[in-house]
Amino acid sequence: MKILQIAPPWIPVPPITYGGTELVISWLTEELVQRGHDVTLLASGDSKTSAKLIPIWPKSLWRANLSTPHAVFALIYEKLAQIQEEFDIIHDHCEFYTAPFFPLLKKPLVSTIHHPMYEELIILFKKFPRIHYVAVSKNQRKSAPGVNFVKTIYHGLPITQYPFNHKPQDYLLWLSKISPGKGPAEAIEVAKKAKEKLIISGNILKEYGDYFEYRLKPLIDGKQIQFVGTSDFEKKIELFKNAKAFLYPVRRPEPFGLVVIEAMATGTPVIAYKTGAMSELIKDGKTGFLVNNQEEMIDALKKINKIDRIDCRRHVARKFSLKKMVNKYEALYNTILKDSKKNNHEKKT
Repeated sequence: MKILQIAPPWIPVPPITYGGTELVISWLTEELVQRGHDVTLLASGDSKTSAKLIPIWPKSLWRANLSTPHAVFALIYEKLAQIQEEFDIIHDHCEFYTAPFFPLLKKPLVSTIHHPMYEELIILFKKFPRIHYVAVSKNQRKSAPGVNFVKTIYHGLPITQYPFNHKPQDYLLWLSKISPGKGPAEAIEVAKKAKEKLIISGNILKEYGDYFEYRLKPLIDGKQIQFVGTSDFEKKIELFKNAKAFLYPVRRPEPFGLVVIEAMATGTPVIAYKTGAMSELIKDGKTGFLVNNQEEMIDALKKINKIDRIDCRRHVARKFSLKKMVNKYEALYNTILKDSKKNNHEKKT
């Protein structure tokens, strides 16, 4: 198949530090190329891929410091209008940016939704029912009745890139984009109450600079609570595999949570609030614990040694492999193209 992948230009593909969506796009694109498909990636110019790269802007927008970065999205759709006829199918990851342009497209459009289904998104997506939306969890799909979700496809990772470690060090880990919604302050509070060492890693966007400076920084003593800055892939793997537990006190309805399966892939159990897709990712009592509040999170830490780390690894290998994810996308592309040819034939006759 001739497949076009459209990535949000905020972060390069794959990401240099944080970027869950962009990491999944990179894995998907590379595997499709390996399987012999003719794949083109429309992304920022600092992206790296074995597919054909169409650089929509020289630098990713978070690094380019543009005055009007959203203008670059207009360039995406100007380019898409020029090249769409070259492809069998278009797989979009820009979601609400792309939806309004769908009536101008002549090729089938698959749109993976990486965000929580906020009310305004549901209103928008329902206006374009012919887009083939893909949910990344059952919870996300259930939260948006009326949206044309044609499939639920869990993210999958290349597990060989995540070395297993059965002898962790004595620290807890929180790793994500630093923002209030991701729960770093709650993770610190849990660690302090439990008298446990906590390592925090994440990048700080400009809009959350004050949150870090005034809410988190006063809680970081450099000993019990340590901030180690942003992590590239190698540093992230070291942090994951050596942690005795990964804390994920996220209150928002997380549609997936890539860091959760990344942690478990290295053998590290996850303690998370029972929200969003967490119950689909974590086997409570087997690969981690699902809790409702800080007190329950602290209690779960006391039981963390009862989790067999190899069970975490096996769970990810069985349910969240890259091969499984790409198999499902490949099958979806084929089904959509088959239906499209059938419909075109019926129109002609």
